[in-house]
Amino acid sequence: MPLYAYQAYDRTGVSITGKLEAEHELTAAARLRRMGYTVVDLSEVKQSQFKKAFEMRRKVGIGDLSFFSRQLAAMLAAGIPLTRCLYTLHEQTTNPTLSRVTGEVARNVESGASFSESLLAHPDVFSTMYVDMVKAGEIGGSLEEMLKRLSEQLERDKSLRDHIRSATFYPVVIVLFATCVVLAMMFFIVPIFMNFFPTGVALPLPTRIIIALSDSLRNFWYIYLLFFILVVTGLRLYAGSDSGKRAWDYIKFKLPVFGELFKKATIARFCRTLATLLAGGIPVLQALDAAGPASGSIRVTEAVKQTGAGIQEGQSIALPLEKSGFFPPMVTNMVAVGEETGDLSTLLAKVAEFYEEEVSTMTKGLTALIEPVLIIFVGFIIGGIVIAVYLPIFNVVTSVGR
Repeated sequence: MPLYAYQAYDRTGVSITGKLEAEHELTAAARLRRMGYTVVDLSEVKQSQFKKAFEMRRKVGIGDLSFFSRQLAAMLAAGIPLTRCLYTLHEQTTNPTLSRVTGEVARNVESGASFSESLLAHPDVFSTMYVDMVKAGEIGGSLEEMLKRLSEQLERDKSLRDHIRSATFYPVVIVLFATCVVLAMMFFIVPIFMNFFPTGVALPLPTRIIIALSDSLRNFWYIYLLFFILVVTGLRLYAGSDSGKRAWDYIKFKLPVFGELFKKATIARFCRTLATLLAGGIPVLQALDAAGPASGSIRVTEAVKQTGAGIQEGQSIALPLEKSGFFPPMVTNMVAVGEETGDLSTLLAKVAEFYEEEVSTMTKGLTALIEPVLIIFVGFIIGGIVIAVYLPIFNVVTSVGR
């Protein structure tokens, strides 16, 4: 769809500039007039095909969606009509994908569709939880409040993801650095030292292994590269399949150091999402259906499905969660108390706060714990290669000294 840059005056006489997408220049001008603008200049912005393809592939992050929700809530609180709010956000949103989707949603709302129905047409951007909350806000006449709750929920979710990312970032960087150093030694350092080895001298086994590996990497590097690409591609395809997702969901909670961190983050995300949905007036079964997938764990999703089936049979929420074996007694006991007191959303929010603090504390401790271990690991690998390379020279020097 063409992009048009415009200069106009609003109803107060203030000059404004911006960009918007429209099928035609006349359509763009008509849309600006409906928004209450007096158009002074309107011209099409030429975009390269490469830029268009890149922008269409750009994802909408949690931070972008949180900022969008907060801005929309603030504009609705100021008494601005929903359609005009959406067109304004469409023009000023920096993320091209979100801008395009917002424009499509605005046009659907303008044509008579409800806001939640328009959001439902873009499941890759707006989750089931988001649509359910918006729908509840439309029905209850509290759309502004729901958008504020959604913004807070997304901000907490982003903070949780950032904690996980910070805990895993350092080990990944160190491993990549160690790999680069080892490859540099194999390609450049080991061949130089091979010229120093006396001919006819029996080399130690570690040295022979390093030399053979260096020769193999230098002569058949393309085979290693092809093998690496095939392995990475195969793992990505497998990870995207149902069996791969289930396997990773099982493995990540069994990891020696990070398993507990992933588990606490998953529980925090589930409890926070469920608390937000219940506080927004979403029915329990519908809230569970949305909170399960939002946790990011297949195991939690299946446990929540069993919980929904148990509720329909007259059971409490806490009992099926306890039977799943995933949730600690603290969570199930708090859920049971919340059901008895009728204040489940508040207690779930407290559980979420507790586990969010636990995740924050664990990430700080993990960084301090992993740092010396990784340094020793890298030193062991590089030191082993250096010793293997110098070992024949040490043997020759020792023999000459004798």
